[in-house]
Amino acid sequence: MAYQLDLSGRVALVTGASGGLGAQFAKTLSRAGASVVLASRRLDKLQALRELIEGEGGRAHVVTLDVTDQASVAAAVAQAEAELGPIDILVNNSGVSTTQRIQDVSEADFDFVFDTNVKGAFFVAQAVGKRMLARAKGAAPGTFAGARIINIASMAGLRVLPQIGVYCMSKAAVVQMTRAMALEWGRFGINVNAICPGYIDTEINHHHWQTEQGQKLVQMLPRKRVGQPEDLDALLVMLASGQSHFINGAVIAADDGFAV
Repeated sequence: MAYQLDLSGRVALVTGASGGLGAQFAKTLSRAGASVVLASRRLDKLQALRELIEGEGGRAHVVTLDVTDQASVAAAVAQAEAELGPIDILVNNSGVSTTQRIQDVSEADFDFVFDTNVKGAFFVAQAVGKRMLARAKGAAPGTFAGARIINIASMAGLRVLPQIGVYCMSKAAVVQMTRAMALEWGRFGINVNAICPGYIDTEINHHHWQTEQGQKLVQMLPRKRVGQPEDLDALLVMLASGQSHFINGAVIAADDGFAV
């Protein structure tokens, strides 16, 4: 018997959707039937992605979002719901990193990573979560059939890696943030889970895997390969779907076994 996860009638907001995993997440949710709100600072990239999604028969909307600016967060969430309706699914994906040893990290470096990966992720989830809570309690218009928040952490939040220590710390915070939100919001039908991707080949890092340093890293991986963005598709759609109603507070590694 065929089994299908259908997100028709659901609205999904994807942050950091202008490239990499964010763009893949948006396309995947659209192909599963969701209407998608594409959020990022790079509007040209978002418009191109919107055209691609609409060319496939999907429905997409673009909003400008700087997760480090709370006014921008509030405006983006309000605009998203005004255009497509209440947000049912949040994929909290925006993230940045720096590469340096711990002793070389400056205050500016630290703030750069934590302002986006932790503070930004928290206040995006809070802004969307407040609206989900209001609908769940009948205090805001719109039907409520459960909601999903999917925080994109990293296997670096589960296993410390050299020269990206601050990034590892930030993603570990996202893991605990996920559990805290799941604990408080789960009773209202808002399921909050985290995906911890391993090394994924995207346009941002594709060239690195062809270098000598990149090849050395590949040889250290359990099955000596990096993942592809579509390797996360099934997990994402499952967590976004109504069938994941019994999964809350889960932190799921999708790293080919690297963090084991």
